[in-house]
Amino acid sequence: MEALLCKRLGDPASPLTSSSPIEFCTNYPIPELDSPTAVRVKVKATSLNYANYLQILGKYQEKHPLPFIPGSDYAGTVDAVGPAVTKFKVGDHVCSFAPLGTYAAFIVQDQSLLFGVPKGCDLVAAAALPVAFGTSHVALVHRANLASSQVLLVLGAAGGVGVAAVQIGKVCGAVVIAVARGAEKVRFLKSLGVDHVVDLTNQNVTASVKEFLKSRNLKGVDVLYDPVGGKLTKETMKLLNWGAQILVIGFASGEIPVIPANITLVKNWTVHGLYWGSYRIHRPAVLEDSMQELLSWVEKGLITIHISHTYHLSEANLAFSAIKDRKAIGKVMIAFDDQGSVRSKL
Repeated sequence: MEALLCKRLGDPASPLTSSSPIEFCTNYPIPELDSPTAVRVKVKATSLNYANYLQILGKYQEKHPLPFIPGSDYAGTVDAVGPAVTKFKVGDHVCSFAPLGTYAAFIVQDQSLLFGVPKGCDLVAAAALPVAFGTSHVALVHRANLASSQVLLVLGAAGGVGVAAVQIGKVCGAVVIAVARGAEKVRFLKSLGVDHVVDLTNQNVTASVKEFLKSRNLKGVDVLYDPVGGKLTKETMKLLNWGAQILVIGFASGEIPVIPANITLVKNWTVHGLYWGSYRIHRPAVLEDSMQELLSWVEKGLITIHISHTYHLSEANLAFSAIKDRKAIGKVMIAFDDQGSVRSKL
């Protein structure tokens, strides 16, 4: 089968040569069912997240022994089932997440880790759902309990988790402020119904948000959704209300911000660290509830999966370049498709 193998740590956006950390294989062994409740899935698509880029660089919090097949969220069709499998049958459409192994044509997981994909839901879109939308849903709905009329400020709003957070904020009835960079991303975010967009290429985030809040007779920001970190976190903390909540999602800027404990105390802020993957170990029921609600929202048309770029597995370095160079608006995907690669959906 086709698979992408990480042989050494390094930049996966570099050209696929003998010195590249990743290797495209065409004859990797197809995994066998390893338990009575195991399910083998023929992968239709798998998603690239910034965490995958860090994983291959060797800068992610979870380290895997080399060599390994990287993993992320994915969707596909059930290819084979163990004798004790009761939830799925061959031909069913499913999606899930795996820390390893999804950058391949087939993957084996236990039936308890899979989610059924509703009929009519595009499998490439379903593959983009678990991590980006799952992270944002657990953060905003389960942790922050985002309520109608609250003000939500989303940093990195045009990225995978950012686009998800913006849409979930609107479903919850919040006033949504998005921060991004570039006219194309601003136009895209406005098309999602965002209440206010700050373009960092030519606007000061503090001044722009304060002007908007004043125009709506609002005091400040109730929930800060932050996958960026760095100086932007420090700047936007000035906009937070008393009793605000800060959701620490990631550090795409490369800088880990300092959130002063004294100001947190005086302003009664709540700081939530959110590592979505660990919920599978510590709170699996939360992930199950979250995914079921997200899939129902997709069916109802309340949220839309926006695919920015789709690549074939043999073009994985180009896919990682789109992540590294911040070219994406929404999700970057790898699809297993006989019809070849589609470089961009936007």
